[in-house]
Amino acid sequence: MRDDNPGTIHLEDYRPPAYQISRTDLHFELSEDCAVVTSTLQLQREEDQSKDSLQLQGEQLELLSVKVDGRELTGEEYRVDDDALLIHTVPVRCAIECRTRIRPQENTALSGLYRSGGLFCTQCEAEGFRRITYYLDRPDVMSVFTVTVDAEQRRYPVLLSNGNLKETFVLDESRHRAIWHDPHPKPAYLFALVAGDLAYVEDHFRTASHRDIRLRIYVEEKDLDKCGHAMESLKRAMRWDEEVYGREYDLDIFNIVAVDDFNMGAMENKGLNIFNASCVLCNPEVTTDAGFQRVESIVAHEYFHNWSGNRVTCRDWFQLSLKEGFTVFRDGQFSSDMGSPTVKRIEDANLLRTAQFAEDAGPMAHPVRPESCIEINNFYTLTVYEKGAEVVRMIHTLLGAESFRRGSDLYFERHDGQAVTCEDFVRAMEDASGVDLTQFRNWYSQAGTPELDINDEYDASARRYTLTVEQSCPPTPGQSEKPPFVIPLAMGLLGREGNLALPSSERIRQTEIGNKTHAVLTVDRLRQSFIFEGIPDRPVPSLLRGFSAPVRLRYHYSRDDLCALMRGDSDGFVRWDAAQSLAIEVLTEMGQQVVSGESVDIDARLTSAWVDLLNDDSLDAAMVAEMLRLPSEEYLAELASRRGGADVDLIHQVRDALCLQLGRSVQGDLLSRYGDLAIDRPYKPDAQQIARRSLRNTCLSYLVSSDAAFLDLATEQYRAASNMTDRISALRAIAFHGEDDLRDGILENFYQNWRHEVLVVNQWLQVQAAIPDDQALSRVEALMSHAEFDLHNPNNVRALVGTFANQNPVNFHRSDGAGYRLLGSVVTELNRINPQIASRLLLPLTRWRNYRGRKDMMRAELERLAAQPDLSPDVFEIVSKSLRESAPARMN
Repeated sequence: MRDDNPGTIHLEDYRPPAYQISRTDLHFELSEDCAVVTSTLQLQREEDQSKDSLQLQGEQLELLSVKVDGRELTGEEYRVDDDALLIHTVPVRCAIECRTRIRPQENTALSGLYRSGGLFCTQCEAEGFRRITYYLDRPDVMSVFTVTVDAEQRRYPVLLSNGNLKETFVLDESRHRAIWHDPHPKPAYLFALVAGDLAYVEDHFRTASHRDIRLRIYVEEKDLDKCGHAMESLKRAMRWDEEVYGREYDLDIFNIVAVDDFNMGAMENKGLNIFNASCVLCNPEVTTDAGFQRVESIVAHEYFHNWSGNRVTCRDWFQLSLKEGFTVFRDGQFSSDMGSPTVKRIEDANLLRTAQFAEDAGPMAHPVRPESCIEINNFYTLTVYEKGAEVVRMIHTLLGAESFRRGSDLYFERHDGQAVTCEDFVRAMEDASGVDLTQFRNWYSQAGTPELDINDEYDASARRYTLTVEQSCPPTPGQSEKPPFVIPLAMGLLGREGNLALPSSERIRQTEIGNKTHAVLTVDRLRQSFIFEGIPDRPVPSLLRGFSAPVRLRYHYSRDDLCALMRGDSDGFVRWDAAQSLAIEVLTEMGQQVVSGESVDIDARLTSAWVDLLNDDSLDAAMVAEMLRLPSEEYLAELASRRGGADVDLIHQVRDALCLQLGRSVQGDLLSRYGDLAIDRPYKPDAQQIARRSLRNTCLSYLVSSDAAFLDLATEQYRAASNMTDRISALRAIAFHGEDDLRDGILENFYQNWRHEVLVVNQWLQVQAAIPDDQALSRVEALMSHAEFDLHNPNNVRALVGTFANQNPVNFHRSDGAGYRLLGSVVTELNRINPQIASRLLLPLTRWRNYRGRKDMMRAELERLAAQPDLSPDVFEIVSKSLRESAPARMN
């Protein structure tokens, strides 16, 4: 392992900055071989600071000169290290001018200022600004920026930065200049610059206070026809934020730029959002329904950051969930309002239970507000984002919508223009509502997924029903024992005639979650009982309605109970969860039959429930599609890892067998519903059409998996499809179940038709990476040498290698370990090119303790990586934590 291991940074060591920068003036001189950056910083030492030296962060910079108040310093007056510029003596107030040279063309890490095709662009979160110039690159240093950009006019006619455009003019016959000014103080991580040859679509938005905002989306000219949905999504998000949160946009212009090479989905830079092209470009010909929904959600997310992240930002990077958790919650509310609230909640819960719970149970487990880190880029995790959003959602549930809105108003008003903490957010909620959230704060400081063990008792003579709840939380690294959480447990009781009305009391409150009112129990002790009087017969408890808390729940439902919930409960999430639980019960039973050599049969109750679902036209088709989807192999492996280890081959075999048998058992119903759901109207990415396509393509998938004769139906759909959703669904069905000639021919046809569309080519790579046949590994290796694959492009890497490692478990976990070696080799190469992508790609190997018969091979690959002499801090942190001897305890 590397000798110069990077140090650990601890939250408890936080100290306020010794200096603040009131004004930042940047001048960029862009050319083909380099960029020269002149920064002028107006600094002031804080009153309680006595030291007169100044250290500015900087990486991979060539310092040309440094001045203090106009005087150039001699070499004895400062020192330059690999990661900092130290000026030995500076006045209390002064202007520091640094002139540096950087080489964006060589910046493969895509952090700081870099090239993407013919564009100059930036990505500065979390610590990329120090790759542009020497600076106090920390989020609690907020400054007013003025940016001047000079470039060749022919190559770079568009020059963009944050804020409002102040001036443009021609410098000489070849170069021109643009000057931008952002009046709102911001930290350096929100800085943005784009220079290139771009076209744009333009629209306008009229705010509640009657201000006219100019909206532009900048793209390559060939992509102008793919901006309409993003523009409409932006306008909907602006209106929604005014109506729901009272937040109005605060500049004269809002710009979005689509970039091909980007480590993340998008970035909320003030007034100039830079987007991964896959998150902003869409039209029916190239984009699936899921893609349309993703664009709408991410456009909204980055816009909502204007207040929850920009106007009020985080004090330090350990508070990352302050902006990200809150904003994910807000974009989730928005997406629910724009589409199906039930399906949105199911999608959120599925992501948490499959991936975030696994993160909580692994070596990288950390609280929503981490206590320490080696590389902050490794904490852009599901825990910080998705679980952080669930924590905010629970506050919303506990306080109610009106009190939560008062709390958010107070938070924005109290902290506008400040860099603050998660504690400041919670305190604003307390002050606005009068609710004590002291114990609730455990959600921010404790890692792990809480577990609820629930038992019940019914006294028929007294007509009394008692629900007893015990909570616990497994040990996680550095946290062996934890005090109880505050958990809002939304519930109901299902009787013979449907859901029973539950009275409110001191311990049972009626609270709105999503668009429904639920009874909510506040679980805040290790063990407590809740009593319900006047219950006419023994009910079936409807638990965790609306997925009211990110917890594991254990209650012994009979299969008849699960069928009753599937058919009769009024909460869509509970109906879906019951369907998942019933399927898991059947899959577990089938696995036992396979191991013992018995004949494999499926419970007729599952088949009967499916027939009812397929023939009930009154149900939301999108919810039915979710209920018909079996638990993924990844989720089944996560569950099995808690019971002694996952057997990936058995999981794959049994799940495939159940798909086959279900498809055959309800084949007529599937075919009938498939025909009924055909759409004869022009494509729209609205909730109704998306729901119909979702269920129709789910039916097609089961039909093809159950009988090769239906491959003709899939081929017909592929040929006749008028949109990418139907086309890619048919392609996937054929690729997964067709013979080699048919599969290879249809894949080649797809490629030849869409090779000119980069985003569609990535979908083509994804489909092939996920095919679960025995040629998967060689197919991925061959595609890595394909002309369309570039290891320097994060979207390519995620589409091919990321899909293989995360969505093709039976091949990634091959018994010979070749899947692990492939991933290790890619991570080794990416470690030198783009450490952020390398470390994120590595996560499947961190769960090596979970897999029966594979542990030694997975660990060996991690050890091979650990032995590399030049590991980046990003990869080193993941590898070292994964290999530590102290592992989280597993619950039986």
